[in-house]
Amino acid sequence: MNADIAPMIVPAEFPELQALAWNRDVARPIPAEEAFALYERNWRFIDQKRLTAREKLLIQNLAKEFGHGVLLITR
Repeated sequence: MNADIAPMIVPAEFPELQALAWNRDVARPIPAEEAFALYERNWRFIDQKRLTAREKLLIQNLAKEFGHGVLLITR
């Protein structure tokens, strides 16, 4: 795993990820790969204007680690 990515991500620390994880305990850490999958599957619900610099960096790092540098999104 990339040193830039924690193995577990706390959705509550990232506003858009928290919104995507509405049906679970957002204070409970989830595996980084699961966070990446949530972003990819639900990108259409992301308010890109609300993404913090920290969350943008997280998404970039997750894409590098689990998506070979690509975030597959549908519109």
